Amino acid sequence: MEKVEIYTDGACSAPPGPGGYGAIIMSGSHTQEISQGFRLTTNNRMEVLAAIEALTLLEGSCTVSLYSDSKYLVDSISKGWAKKWQANHWKKSDGAYAKNQDLWARLLELNKKHTITFNWVKGHSDNEHNNRCDELATTATKEDPTKIDTPYEKPTPLEDPQTTLF
Repeated sequence: MEKVEIYTDGACSAPPGPGGYGAIIMSGSHTQEISQGFRLTTNNRMEVLAAIEALTLLEGSCTVSLYSDSKYLVDSISKGWAKKWQANHWKKSDGAYAKNQDLWARLLELNKKHTITFNWVKGHSDNEHNNRCDELATTATKEDPTKIDTPYEKPTPLEDPQTTLF
């Protein structure tokens, strides 16, 4: 299996508000940067979406070391919370519905395809790749965030944006 390193970050100017994500995908001598801005979203959604979009670009099954400064992202997968939420019809242990169900479902599917280790890194410190992802996400948030985060802005009738999406 191909070995890949991915760094991700999400940003949001005033949640909910304009937001964006940035990611760096590295494999061998190949490096690719991706980013996208959205007109209305949250930071947590962008943190998870950054991982999804980077992993989606991988061909075949890969061994991935994914780095993020988001405890929300890293802990939800590494500690098995997202799997438990899904198995419990998206209810958390406190009975409340998990937020960002659409994104967790996508990420859990990608987690089946690849062998992924989620690693937490301290944000805004001396990690050059994390800092670059922050730049990408922040720039995407500011430059022209016109893309619509449809599940957030226009949830289906079965979704309650007050309990399921943030």
